[in-house]
Amino acid sequence: MILYEYPFNERIRTYLRLEHLFRRLGDLVPSDHALHHHYALTTVFEVMDVAARADLKSDVLKDLEKQKHVLAGYRGNPAIAEGVLDQVIGQLDSCFSALNALPGKAGQPLTENEWLMSIRSRAGIPGGTCEFDLPAYYAWQHEPADIRRADLERWAGTLAPLAESIHMLLRLLRDSGAPQKVVAAGGQFQQTLPQGRTFQLLRMTIDPSLGLIPEISGNRLIVSVRLMRRDPADQRLHPSVDDTAFELTLCS
Repeated sequence: MILYEYPFNERIRTYLRLEHLFRRLGDLVPSDHALHHHYALTTVFEVMDVAARADLKSDVLKDLEKQKHVLAGYRGNPAIAEGVLDQVIGQLDSCFSALNALPGKAGQPLTENEWLMSIRSRAGIPGGTCEFDLPAYYAWQHEPADIRRADLERWAGTLAPLAESIHMLLRLLRDSGAPQKVVAAGGQFQQTLPQGRTFQLLRMTIDPSLGLIPEISGNRLIVSVRLMRRDPADQRLHPSVDDTAFELTLCS
């Protein structure tokens, strides 16, 4: 099954982008290949660009605190395992403390490294990190893999509190939804959202063997899914007219 996610607001959109970058970073850093380490470093720069928004850190801290208060309200509920609840609240506290202790924006300590910033300024230029532009960086790429990896782990470590916080918040958000089986009649699906609840994320799983691609749109009132099929002749997407079942989850 292929899982698609659609954020209903800009804050969750930013969280998903950061999660995507942190996952990529986690795949690239353990490698021994110099090219993978180059892309790991450019991914660090991308995280810094996405996290450059002045209010991102405060938004994450507020969401951590909000989740803590919500979960604390379940204390005394006989259907809730107190030990698991305490563990999750403890993780939220740990994320809050680590992120709150960071000075400034995510990756702020890296901006004080002139060598890294010289690479960052060239990384956005096509071919801008060639050996004749950045000989010191070219030499670093010829260092042993364990030395490069140690450097990357140290640099990425400055982003770890943000990564852990984003991971925690998105895990709790995804766990808040209950999947439902639905059918797109003639390739189209619409659902009016219940009033009184604010949904933040839509999750959709569909069988990849169907060869269908969803175009998702939504707001606080309604969600819409249109299923498309790619034509191998012209490589363009065309609407599907088949009745198709898929699984939908709304998370609040």
